[in-house]
Amino acid sequence: MTTTEADVRRELAAAFRWTARLGWNEAVANHFSAAVSADGSQFLLNPSGRHFARMKASDLLLLDAGRAGSAADPAADATAWYLHANLHQRLPHARVVLHTHQPHVTALACLQDFEFLMLDQNSCRFYERIAYDRAYGGMFLDDSEAERVIGLMGADKRVLFLGGHGVMVIGPSVAEAFDTLYYLEHAARLQVLALSTGRPLQLVAPEVAARTRDQWEHYPADAAKCHFDELLAILDEQEPEYAS
Repeated sequence: MTTTEADVRRELAAAFRWTARLGWNEAVANHFSAAVSADGSQFLLNPSGRHFARMKASDLLLLDAGRAGSAADPAADATAWYLHANLHQRLPHARVVLHTHQPHVTALACLQDFEFLMLDQNSCRFYERIAYDRAYGGMFLDDSEAERVIGLMGADKRVLFLGGHGVMVIGPSVAEAFDTLYYLEHAARLQVLALSTGRPLQLVAPEVAARTRDQWEHYPADAAKCHFDELLAILDEQEPEYAS
């Protein structure tokens, strides 16, 4: 099924609204984007200064990177421009980019040399799918920061822990990227709780974690879409203006 720009606008607006509902937004910071052209040069991005809880499909900026180093649109946050414009053009699997400062994931990202623990079934979804940026260099205000991120993500990573900063998730669709973000925060919350007990952790063996990850990725194939379709339906009932 072909996804139109209007479809992507509605879905991305819904992702903003649900992120606010779940308490994962930070003031009017953080950025979500979605490519709408085959080469990734054209993408949707939230306008600077708009709260996630008020985002509507028509609010989203349609930007044309042209080339990654071109000047940012004045309506877009510069930190979002340099990162998202590069990612959409240079990582084919980064059709959607979600960046947040979610509390539990960010807490883990701020631990020295921390790597995500294979602690439960949800954690195993991310086995060998997380990259780590341990060289925090301030805000993304030039192409060099994006260059480093792209090098870290490679072809097989879907999540980037930004040390001293937050988390970034990429995916082929809004539904799949948001589903990843959702389960990542749930798994991170469990890890924070388990670590807080001070008791020894019962970790999943690597071979079991790998098998469980593969099961996550192949069964059921439409789980992310089913999840997001339900979220859309709730918003259609409770906040229908999001789609306008």
